[in-house]
Parts: sequence; structure tokens; C-alpha cells
Amino acid sequence: MASARRWWVAPTAAHHAEGLAELQRLVFPTLDPSERFAADHYRRHVEMFPQGQFVALTREDKPVAATTTLRLNLDLSRPQHRFPEFLGGLFLTAHDPAGEWLYGADVGVHPDWRRQGIARALYAARQATARRLGLRGQLTVGMLNGYGAVADRMSAEDYYGRLVAGEVRDPTVSAQMRIGFRPGGLILDYVQDPRCGGYGVLLTLPADQRVSSP
Repeated sequence: MASARRWWVAPTAAHHAEGLAELQRLVFPTLDPSERFAADHYRRHVEMFPQGQFVALTREDKPVAATTTLRLNLDLSRPQHRFPEFLGGLFLTAHDPAGEWLYGADVGVHPDWRRQGIARALYAARQATARRLGLRGQLTVGMLNGYGAVADRMSAEDYYGRLVAGEVRDPTVSAQMRIGFRPGGLILDYVQDPRCGGYGVLLTLPADQRVSSP
């Protein structure tokens, strides 16, 4: 999972919390501040479920990317839910040690460190965790970050349909689909963010599937 000397993936530690809080502000600038993780949240995540928290670090131990996960259950036939209420708030109190899915709350890469395979490495670390724990796989909601720019010209349902058909490319969800995630439906009112108009896409990656190169 490591790249050529510049960064590597490691378990998140409590001392990374302040840097990760700043990273949230850079990665999700239009997300409502009430839905961004802060340092206290990260410290609690590490205490609660250390196996599911990962960072990409520089040689100076600086976080340039991260992902937060928890274990929980979701009825895939009734997938509608909202972040962060579904997660039990930003402290992830909905974490269930017996949950059958590894739910990815987010993946974020510093703008200056993108296009180096870091996000894929974080997804691969999550997938290895899901396998090691005997889970069904990864479950997440990808934010439709391309929809806000075209919301005046098409409905979210039309955008999603064209996305699944390969007729439009979304900067976030299309990348997630290229590494193997399967779309399972449109999730409305998922977050408060104008880039996606609040919409997300339910995504699953079964544990027996590899994370593919985008």
C-alpha cells in the first residue's frame, strides 16, 4: 500500500487528530461545518475502533489523507439514511462491534497530494480490514459532487441514471465505481453540501472483491 518514499498508509493515532481536523476543512470546504469531523471526534474514533481508522503520512508524520470507518448494519433494500444521524453523530456512537459491514464515513486527500493513488490505498486498507474481520465488505455513500453544477438542468434521478449508464462522469462517485464499488441507489438529503445538492449514492464493495486500479 505504500508509494515511492513520499507517503504511506498507517493506522490513525491520537496525535494525528489536530492535523486531520485541518485536513477536513481543506477537503470538504463546502460541507456544513456541523458535519465535519473535529480533533475530539478523531481521538474518540481511535479509542472506539482503532482497526478501522487510517491515514496517509509523509516522512514528517504529517497526515495528507485519511479515512474514518465503523461497523454497522444496513438493510440494503431500504438504504435511505442521513449523515451523521445514521452514524450516531460525529463521535460514531452507532458503531456496532458485531456489525456486518465496514461503513466508510469518508475518504479525504489533501488537494496537493491527489492523483498519486492515495485514495485507492486507503480503500485497499479498508478492504483488507473487512476481510480480516470477516465482514460482508465495505459500504459507503459517495457524494454526487458533480450534481450541484447541473442541478438547474436535470433532476438528481436523471443525473444518477446517466451516471450508472456511463453517460456522465461524477468526480467522486465515478472514481469510486472504477475501483470496484457497485451503485445501489440514490440517497437524498444525505449531507448539507451544495456541491452535491445533498445527494449521495449507496455503494458496496463485497469482501471477496479486490480494489481495482482506477
